[in-house]
Amino acid sequence: MLTTTAQQCPYAGGPGGAEAARSAGDDSPTLSFDRATPYVDYAGIDTLLSLQKPRTAEPAEPSFIIATQVMELLFALVRERWEAARDALEADDVPEALAWLRRARNAQDVLNDSWGLLADMTPTEFNRFRDSFGEASGFQSYGYRKLEFLLGNKSAAMIRPHKAMDGVADDLTALLERPGLYDAALRLLHRRGLPVPEDRVERDWTLPYEASPAVEEAWKAVYAHDVPGNELFLLAEALLDVAERVTRWRQRHLVAVKRTLGGRPGSGGSNGLRWLARNAEQDVFPELWSLRSTV
Repeated sequence: MLTTTAQQCPYAGGPGGAEAARSAGDDSPTLSFDRATPYVDYAGIDTLLSLQKPRTAEPAEPSFIIATQVMELLFALVRERWEAARDALEADDVPEALAWLRRARNAQDVLNDSWGLLADMTPTEFNRFRDSFGEASGFQSYGYRKLEFLLGNKSAAMIRPHKAMDGVADDLTALLERPGLYDAALRLLHRRGLPVPEDRVERDWTLPYEASPAVEEAWKAVYAHDVPGNELFLLAEALLDVAERVTRWRQRHLVAVKRTLGGRPGSGGSNGLRWLARNAEQDVFPELWSLRSTV
């Protein structure tokens, strides 16, 4: 017998009504509520659906806004998981870090796929509402900036656009001043006796990470023992999973801009295409890439 969507939905029914129905041996869903359904109330659906405020009548604008908002939510989710992985590495708990990196990888996959929401937007559609958002630019996303800081792409200047926003600059400064995800991994390798140089274990964390031949040698020592159960090898591959997905994100961003905007200046004032192309060529966790030419 077919069941209704309500019967299949795990959110169907309030606790009291559902419990009463179960006690009575009735497996039908609760359909009457005195206020908003528990599902709408719990997930803030009414608030969520009120946040899309197009400024033009162009039908493509709502999809652009929704895609942007979805990405911001996923930025927050990825950040939380990277921070948890970093903290686990600082606590010498590699299995815990691997679990968080695996969860982050899944969130990154969804994040990258979200570019598909904009894949069919034409330049003419985009240009019909582009002027409505003025100087707004994804470059100004503090959620994305937090991810870049966690990846080691530090820049104090990138905090400046957010100085007028309560708490945002403070959050970014806190991330700027402490080790990122890759830094935490290198510090762990050092504690495990691998030849990570001191200038990668304690340094000015506000500066961007720069590749080191000595760090590459340390990772090569890890890869020399790529046996089942070597948690440092598993960590290296998990970090490369992160790095690969970051590269895919940047490439998809580049292609999306190239398709809708071409080589025209971006809304944030830069040459968007050229800047994105340079960014897409920058390797995250560089020694994990470079060692592959020598192992």
